[in-house]
Amino acid sequence: MSRRILVLAHTGREDSMKAALQACSQLHASGLVPVMTQSELDDLNRLRGGTEVPTEVLHDDIQLQDVELVMVLGGDGTILRAAELVRHVDVPLLGVNLGHIGFLAEAERADLAQTVEWVARKEYTVEERLTIDVTVWVRGHKVAHTWALNEAAVEKSNRDRMLEVVLEVDERPLSSFGCDGVVMATPTGSTAYAFSAGGPVVWPDVEALLMVPISAHALFAKPLVVSPRSKLAVEVLTRTDAHGVLWCDGRRTVELPPGSRVEVTRSATPVRLARTHQTPFSGRLVRKFELPIQGWRGPVTQAGEEHS
Repeated sequence: MSRRILVLAHTGREDSMKAALQACSQLHASGLVPVMTQSELDDLNRLRGGTEVPTEVLHDDIQLQDVELVMVLGGDGTILRAAELVRHVDVPLLGVNLGHIGFLAEAERADLAQTVEWVARKEYTVEERLTIDVTVWVRGHKVAHTWALNEAAVEKSNRDRMLEVVLEVDERPLSSFGCDGVVMATPTGSTAYAFSAGGPVVWPDVEALLMVPISAHALFAKPLVVSPRSKLAVEVLTRTDAHGVLWCDGRRTVELPPGSRVEVTRSATPVRLARTHQTPFSGRLVRKFELPIQGWRGPVTQAGEEHS
């Protein structure tokens, strides 16, 4: 049976379309069958004249569970979108970073040709990443149930109002304060929003959950790292009329009126990420965050002149 590789790209960007065309051509030349969604094929046909090799259409020609691997061309946002697609099937994701940091990606744009070769030779491994289930309660009624690979973030809705919250672990309240929000993250998400909020970096093979306050108005509001078997919760207090909003992976939102409760537990369904080489996480960590300063022009010494 032919090996099929689903290529997902951010086809609203020129570089992503070029990368998709290159990937499909090289997959075909390696004896693999490239697969794309109908909408992304339509974008390529409209803007780039389509692919030059036979390309199957997902759901029309082939079902997702019959795909060997999903090659994602884009930044972390594109990879998170792909995770929504594959989470309930046994298909791994392999990200090629076309964005900025791209922490979820395995390879960079310059490595695309080599990455396709590794896929063709089946020189990749698969690791499971912990995900979280997220449940929202309002006045005792469950109003939403969703999930996240990176984090569930409770944030204030209005800039001029702090969110008054209670933090809870294993059905025990720990602290209460005003803040801009609270991030409840996985180890994978520890290098994303939680890291920016001051949380620790947790290696992805560590099984744990994180709770990180955002700009807490309190003397003691430190990040917490707890057991993956724990239940985390954030309650939006009714002592003010400040409203909040829940963001899951920056993609799915739920409004949080005063009195809302957000519960987070480990999910039974992980996301599978493909690895093409065994660089230690510490090496990837340093490489991703040591970015050159691009676009800086320096202070202006006189009108229209730059400092040299």
